[in-house]
Amino acid sequence: MTGYEALREGAAWLDLSGRGRFRALGKDRARLLHAMTTNHIKQMAPGDSCYAFFLNAQGRIQGDVQLLALEDYFLLDTEPEAHEPLFRHLNKYIIADDVTLEDAREDLAAIGVEGPRSEAVLARTQGGIRAPFTATGGAGGRIYVPPAEKAALIAQLEASGAVAASAEEARVARLEHFHPRFGDDITEKSLVHETQLLHAVHFNKGCYLGQEIIERVRSRGAVHRLLVPLYVEGTEPPPADSDVKAGETAVGKTMPAAYSPALHKCIAFAYVRTEHAKPGTALTVNGVPAEVAAAKGV
Repeated sequence: MTGYEALREGAAWLDLSGRGRFRALGKDRARLLHAMTTNHIKQMAPGDSCYAFFLNAQGRIQGDVQLLALEDYFLLDTEPEAHEPLFRHLNKYIIADDVTLEDAREDLAAIGVEGPRSEAVLARTQGGIRAPFTATGGAGGRIYVPPAEKAALIAQLEASGAVAASAEEARVARLEHFHPRFGDDITEKSLVHETQLLHAVHFNKGCYLGQEIIERVRSRGAVHRLLVPLYVEGTEPPPADSDVKAGETAVGKTMPAAYSPALHKCIAFAYVRTEHAKPGTALTVNGVPAEVAAAKGV
């Protein structure tokens, strides 16, 4: 079984140690993160997790983060290219707060276990810090261990039936699950409402950086474009920034795409004008027939 097949039909392990990771420690850590992210951090207890955005004052997304509350600190897991910018962004706002940020990339390896049979594999595996985070948007979780224990953890996972999956195999599975990624599909130009990932936002939590823009968009009830998944006919993925058209009218641009062997067509995210974002809408990408897909993926 290939890693791609395991992600779709079984269980695969992914080495995610290249992702960004840092800790927030100190008695004011929850207060600071609450004021700097879109989700409700103050109500989190040890073992709780959530997904959130960091915004700038103009409401543009600076990065996304998966947060895990532990007894003495928060672990923040983010995309590789977002680690340093987010670390600096958060550190800049530590003034009189009792908060310390620590880079966790060197002392915590990260292994993902994903696919429809991942729960059974995780149940048979011992050790590590567990989090319900996935890179593909499918079933699974993540285990953090010291780097010296990574090889032993992988051996456990493989003994339980997990198959190694490459980054490219995971990327195809991620697009099949319609799971957008900051740095590919979400950029620093994106507004939260454009991404449609509103589970990252707690609308009654109080003030935080960028909240004014979030509330302004919500009160007006609309944005001009939305991030949607597209099925594109053919086997050749369209380049990023390809034109999306409705008839002869340009209505959007694609993000990076991939060919899905399971679907026998290509999948891409695209920002399209809101009136063309409804699932089932017929469009073209560089002249090739395309369709806005339903949100749940395959």
